Amino acid sequence: MIISPDQIVFGWIGPLPINATLVASWLAMSLLVAGCWLLTRRLQTGPHIPRWQNLLEMLVVSLRDQIREIGQREPDRYLPLVGTLFLFIATSNLLGIVPGYLSPTGSLSTTTALALCVLVAVPVYGILDQGLTSYLKDYLKPTPLMLPFRLIGEFSRTVALALRLYGNIMSGTLIVGSLLSVAPFFFPVVMQLLGLLTGMIQAYIFAVLAMVYIASATSAHLPVPESSSAKSNGE
Repeated sequence: MIISPDQIVFGWIGPLPINATLVASWLAMSLLVAGCWLLTRRLQTGPHIPRWQNLLEMLVVSLRDQIREIGQREPDRYLPLVGTLFLFIATSNLLGIVPGYLSPTGSLSTTTALALCVLVAVPVYGILDQGLTSYLKDYLKPTPLMLPFRLIGEFSRTVALALRLYGNIMSGTLIVGSLLSVAPFFFPVVMQLLGLLTGMIQAYIFAVLAMVYIASATSAHLPVPESSSAKSNGE
């Protein structure tokens, strides 16, 4: 049984293997780029807006509201990273319903790369928000003896972020494969649908955790922005 798409190798470019993980990742990214270009090239304003534009705006507004609620600050700075993580993971998991497509999130190398993106983004946003000196001082509070524990915490949560996503996607693949050998018609279809739901939930959890880590690294003295609903109620 194939557990990880890393096991399927199509060829080599020098020492670099071209496996199913790379192919599936580039396919998901290509679909996202093409979809974004097609959806945004004819945006309209006015009373008559196409349904696809309404769905796109609902997605963006939902992401902005989630970032605002979690980070307690304006979401524009964080939306590109958090939104990209969510869309890539969600698209990769949804494509798992296509026969022959193995989600790249079922590979530990992919989930590790996504977790490393968060690991790099956390101090970058923290330094941009607080400044280098103030950010580094946080690692020494309340005492310099906390420095090694803070570093261990940064490493451990990155490992947990990668393993959580990988474990959930891989376990779904194993369950479907096991059920195929027992009941090849009914149960795999049900598990596939549950797998799609789990994939969307995992994309949401990964994006939320990324924002939580970023919010913990940025300053807390910024005023909390009012949501659109609060503004409308005030009016």
